[in-house]
Amino acid sequence: MKHSILILTLTLSALLSPASGDEAIPLFNGRDITGWTNPYDYGEATVVDGEIHLVADKKFFLVTEESFDDFVLTVDIHLPEGQANSGVMFRAHVSPGKVFGYQAECDGSDRRWSGGLYDEGRRKWLWPSKSGNTGDEAFLAHEEESQAYFAKPEVRDALKRNGWNTYKITCQGDSIKIEVNGVVTTEIKDDMDSSGPVGIQHHGEKGQVYRFRNITLKKL
Repeated sequence: MKHSILILTLTLSALLSPASGDEAIPLFNGRDITGWTNPYDYGEATVVDGEIHLVADKKFFLVTEESFDDFVLTVDIHLPEGQANSGVMFRAHVSPGKVFGYQAECDGSDRRWSGGLYDEGRRKWLWPSKSGNTGDEAFLAHEEESQAYFAKPEVRDALKRNGWNTYKITCQGDSIKIEVNGVVTTEIKDDMDSSGPVGIQHHGEKGQVYRFRNITLKKL
């Protein structure tokens, strides 16, 4: 009888204890945008059937109120039809009317650079890099290598243009890794930023709805 009581006590204790640091935590509760904020005076974020829907006629970002440093972040993205471009901000900088910093690209164009690393509002394309679109000579040293990498069929076609796409972003120290639907698209080192909010983007196409779901983060 004593053993049964002990087992029951331990089981209840495990159920009632807070989640350990090894577990992913939801950044979006599926019901409303609690924990998120819009630093712009335009743009609309609503929750529909467990998804965040962004609508705007100019580019804006919805960002978390909390900052994060080392983590594994996952986000599902569904682009609208037609011209579309989005991304996931991480370790971002936020002020009224402005969000800048690291962005995992979600590219709906024929260029197909989804999963690349873009430095929003600063150095532009870090990986793949390209003359005229990269503001850091250190990354231009890898221009040929990065362009060849994104020409690989598995990388070029990682994004499902008309469906849901799972982005996984791992940051630990100066190491940054981006995966799109299980395909590694970016794996580099950069120490520009070590902490900041997470954000999701509407690129500004009027009438277009950008959809996001299953946003979770595991602290490292």
